[in-house]
Amino acid sequence: MADHPVRTGGCMCGGVRYKITGPIKQIVACHCRECRRMTGHFLPSFDVWNEHFEMTETRDLGWYRSGPKSRRGFCKTCGCSIFFRMDGGEKMSIAAGSLDDGCDGDLRIAAHIFTAEKGDYYDLDDAPAYADGGDSVPMPPRG
Repeated sequence: MADHPVRTGGCMCGGVRYKITGPIKQIVACHCRECRRMTGHFLPSFDVWNEHFEMTETRDLGWYRSGPKSRRGFCKTCGCSIFFRMDGGEKMSIAAGSLDDGCDGDLRIAAHIFTAEKGDYYDLDDAPAYADGGDSVPMPPRG
């Protein structure tokens, strides 16, 4: 098994905390209407395999059913939006800004998705852009 830095993160008040012990996907910025409403802008997030993800504090964790097969995790005290999960999925999507280490410089926005729904008040950088939810950013190997 390859060595990966242990990463931690959570909300502003500490009522929701997590730990990651494996590889994570590069950041994908979602510009869909739901993410823009949830965050006030677009949502840069990364994915991690379930087996490398652990909740370490859940006292203020709430879940919102955002679609027939998806839900979003947030802190019920400070309001931070942190997670997105598909029912039965093999991975957790996590807001990049919730990392304690600020990504340590090894993560970058690798793609933009749902750009057909993006706000008209900002421009995209030069990362690949996709009008719908697909992207070409691979999940890292599980090892």
